[in-house]
Parts: sequence; C-alpha cells; structure tokens
Amino acid sequence: MRNVESGSGANGLKRQVVESLIPQKKPLFHLCFKFLLGLGLLIMCYTLSSGSLSWKTFPFQGHYNRLLNWNNLSKLKVNLSEIKETTQSPTALPTVAPTGIQYHQAYPRNYHFIMDNPEVCKTKTPFLVLMVPVAPRNVEARDAIRQTWGNRSLVQGQVVITLFMLGLSGDADVQQQEKIQQENLQHHDLIQSNFMDTYLNLTIKTMVIMDWLATRCPTAAYAMKIDSDMFLNIDNLVIMLCTPGMPQVNYLTGMLMWDRPVVRSKDSKWYVSEELYPDPSYPTYTLGMGYVFSNDLPKKYVEISKLIKPFNIEDAYIGMCMKKLGLAPTSPPNPSQFKAYNQRYNRCEYSQIITYILGSAQELINYWTDLKRPEPPC
Repeated sequence: MRNVESGSGANGLKRQVVESLIPQKKPLFHLCFKFLLGLGLLIMCYTLSSGSLSWKTFPFQGHYNRLLNWNNLSKLKVNLSEIKETTQSPTALPTVAPTGIQYHQAYPRNYHFIMDNPEVCKTKTPFLVLMVPVAPRNVEARDAIRQTWGNRSLVQGQVVITLFMLGLSGDADVQQQEKIQQENLQHHDLIQSNFMDTYLNLTIKTMVIMDWLATRCPTAAYAMKIDSDMFLNIDNLVIMLCTPGMPQVNYLTGMLMWDRPVVRSKDSKWYVSEELYPDPSYPTYTLGMGYVFSNDLPKKYVEISKLIKPFNIEDAYIGMCMKKLGLAPTSPPNPSQFKAYNQRYNRCEYSQIITYILGSAQELINYWTDLKRPEPPC
C-alpha cells in the first residue's frame, strides 16, 4: 500500500534504509554497494513472496507490517487537524488477500486510540459494558441512545456503562473532528481509533472494541456489542445476565446463525471472496445487531485474531474466533427475546424482548417513551 507521507510503499522504505547506509564521498564504492544491496533485497523479496523465509525473521518486519497494512494511517499529531490517510481507499479488507505475511490486518493493536475514556472503568467496576459502534457523523443516533437505553448507569441494581466506538471519517474533516472532541468533553462516552470508519472495516471496528474491553475494562463481568440502530430493553438484558447459573466465562450469546452460506455475489454488500474465506459456510455465530459475552473473551479474541485471515463480515469473524478457540456461541435462555425486524410497535411485546432493529433514531425515542409510561404494558 502506498504511503502518502513518504510518497512510496515498501520499496520506498527499502530505499531510505539503503541510502542512509551509503557513504557519500566514495562514488564508485557507492555504486557497487548500492547494486549489491539492491540485488540482495530483490532476492529477499522473492524469497519472502515464495514463503520460504519466515516473515517473523525479516529485520524490517515492524516497518513492513505498518506499510503493508491495508488500513494503516500515518502517525496522528496531537493537533488532530493534521490527520492524514496513508491508504489509497477507505477500505481495509481487499477482495484478494496478500501472500507471504501473517494475517494481522484486523489485529486491533495495529491501530491506536486518539480519543479515550479509560477512567470510566476505574471509578466503578461495571457489571455490563455496552459498546456501540457508530459512524463519526451519526450524532443523532448517539443522542437518541443517551436519551433512552444508554441513559441509566444503574439497572436492576447493577452498574452499566454505555460507550460509543468511532473510527475516522474518510474526508478527514477538521471541523467534524473538533465537534467530536466537544461532544466527548460533554458526555465522556466516546472512544475513537485511527482506522477508517467504513462498512467494510466493521471487523476492524469490532476488534478494536474487543481490545478496549481487554485493556481498559477487564474487571467488567459482561459486555455487549450493540448496533446504533437498535432498541435495547436494558432491564430484561440485566435480568437475563443475573439469572442463577449464567456462565461467567467463555460465554457468547444472542441471535444464533447456523450454517449460513458465504455470499459470493459481487453485487452484494455481504460479498466475501474465496481468497478471504474459502469455506462455503460460516461457523455458528451471533447476529451482529447485538450480542452479549463474558468479559474474559475480548482478550482471547484479540490474541486469536492474529491467526485468522480477516474478512468483512464482523459477526461471522467473531464466530471464527470462537471456533479457533475451541468454543461455540450459546443460545440465550429465552431465544425469542433477541429479535431482528418487527412489522409494527407493540408495547406489550417490547416490554418482553431484549433487542429489535429500528428504522430511525426517532423511532427509538418514541418507542422508549411509550414503553416507560406508568401503565402496565400488557
């Protein structure tokens, strides 16, 4: 991948390293030395591409991991107005996987947090952390959640924290970034990392969420990744998690998907090439609209992700992490509580479910306001 700052990719790095080693006052020696080094590097590149030499042994591995990362950005200055892309496009997961390197493109520690609130899990230990991936510009969704299911820090006697995960806007809008900073100063609930916030990067976004939970909030009992267009009956969720006998380790639950075929049509938004994922179907996974897991799993996901080729279906990717760990998702105590789409709002039904996908932020506010009326829902 091209590096905008240096104006070159991996060859540019090689050139800089070589030129820094060449004495400037011996032109003949300069030419011979440059020719021999160039020949040696060509042989090394050929050897790497053929897989006969371990990538881990290559002396410039750290530099190449950064340069060959499809989604990597240049170092962000303290002044966020200087944010620059180092990718040619906003997508991190190409249709053809590279050869000769390890599968680290979705590994979350390739990226770093440029906005963080690590203190939220230090002042009090949460029972449940709700992590909401949301686009940087989608303030409407964040505000709707803050007014509804994300508004309570104590639910059924348990501490609950709601946080929003953002990447970078593709246009690197300085004013937009300043607005996000001001929003975080007001609410203290935004986390931002330096990956490009695109649909194809949802796997990276999810893995960054896992890294945050593993490093910033390891003492929480449970966490939930929940989309920003969801209705969440937070009371019912906490009641479910407080059920006697509820697993506290290696637990992942939600709406389970079994034997789902991989979409091979290039016209589909869910297209995944055989190069990225060769099997015809995915392992059992939980639908990405909202899944719940014990908080020991994020660290395990982060570590195992180094061994799994990334692809752009984030919930199926978590299913792959579970499979690689020798684990499997568990059906919730009452599977009917995790619902996807509904035809119409029904107050009684919404009082009994945990999740529903909505059409707009205004729907969330309207349904929540109605559900919280003092009259019995059924």
